[in-house]
Amino acid sequence: MSTTDEAMALGSGGLMEVVVDRSNLVAALKQVQANKGSPGVDGMSTQALSGWLRQHWPRLRQQLLDGCYVPMPVKRVSIPKNGGGTRELGIPTVVDRFVQQALLQVLQPRIDPTFSTHSHGFRPGRSAHGAVREALGYIAQGRGIVVDVDLAKFFDRVNHDVLMNRVARHVSDKRVLRLIRRFLRAVVVADGVTQARTEGTPQGGPLSPLLANILLDDVDKALEASASCFVRYADDINVYVKSVRAGERMMMRLRKLFSSLRLQVNEDKSAVARVDERKFLGFTLERRVRKPRAIISSSSLTRFKDRVREETKPTRGRSLDYVITGLAKWMKGWRAYFAIVECQTKNDFKSLDEWIRRRLRALVLRHWKRGPVMYRELTERGIDTHWVTILARRSKCYWANSHTSAMHLAFPNRLFDKRGLPRLST
Repeated sequence: MSTTDEAMALGSGGLMEVVVDRSNLVAALKQVQANKGSPGVDGMSTQALSGWLRQHWPRLRQQLLDGCYVPMPVKRVSIPKNGGGTRELGIPTVVDRFVQQALLQVLQPRIDPTFSTHSHGFRPGRSAHGAVREALGYIAQGRGIVVDVDLAKFFDRVNHDVLMNRVARHVSDKRVLRLIRRFLRAVVVADGVTQARTEGTPQGGPLSPLLANILLDDVDKALEASASCFVRYADDINVYVKSVRAGERMMMRLRKLFSSLRLQVNEDKSAVARVDERKFLGFTLERRVRKPRAIISSSSLTRFKDRVREETKPTRGRSLDYVITGLAKWMKGWRAYFAIVECQTKNDFKSLDEWIRRRLRALVLRHWKRGPVMYRELTERGIDTHWVTILARRSKCYWANSHTSAMHLAFPNRLFDKRGLPRLST
């Protein structure tokens, strides 16, 4: 479809014609396959999508253009949350993810420019780092009190009518509106039981983040109109003020704003407090005389160590190289995410590097188990027999032995570097 044809389609409300344009569909297919993900209720994998579309695309295209396409049920799975408890994810079928992705690619460029500059979550060119930097800017202005709002089960409690009313402000094509509502109302399959859905937008579909931003943009605009200093990342909203009294007034106002959207503030997890008493997107923001800074929150460090402990459990019976490969990928992502922290926290990174390597040395010792095996392995690596004998006699003191000079010589830092273990400190 040419640019002129696309403009005519949009002007006449023919958004669906843009959605089913070949170039948009090719991009959607590539994105769904790149995202991978689990199969939905029909068991189809992302790899099988191309073949399925070659055979069924004409019929699917006509259903979309006629406005009669009906999504498949959504598979519900539970995953653990960082702060405890579980989060419910809805996994659409691969075909439905493909259709949602095609919709997203057309809707996002059209709607995203209308969003607030203070909204950072799930938007092109924006990130959690931008949200943290904006928050630090407010703290530097002397706003040391934060109104930290957590919404109770936000994605599960989105009112469909309220949401679709906001979507209709941006979309006039009734086929697109009808299709989005059908995605919202698609039945859920959990443990083989089918459940109707009358509210909520399931996390797991490509459209959900955009729909969340559309709904919460009302709150953003209201806060902008009153010149409030706020940052929003998805459903995490922080407003920065100069006094507790101002914060309490703002909290009352936010309750009313969210209530107008049929949403509820989680009172147990929301608070008016000093900025350094709350965490934001995994960081603790510290107010200082010269310049505020972001450091890694204690809970983020705890979760990091818990993950390393899980990966290095000796009962899994995995080789050292296998464990390092498993650690490497998410360690690189973790390091990149927390890269904006102040230099002071590099000491934390160095300590974590040392602790991780010690965990791996202890894992090797557990693999050897007995003194004779330990003696042979260490002597083959050129370690002095005097020190090897001492270690072999206390072969089951894995954690203590992992910190000895002999183990450091047998498994030096450069060996872990060579095997692909990334360093957090650089």
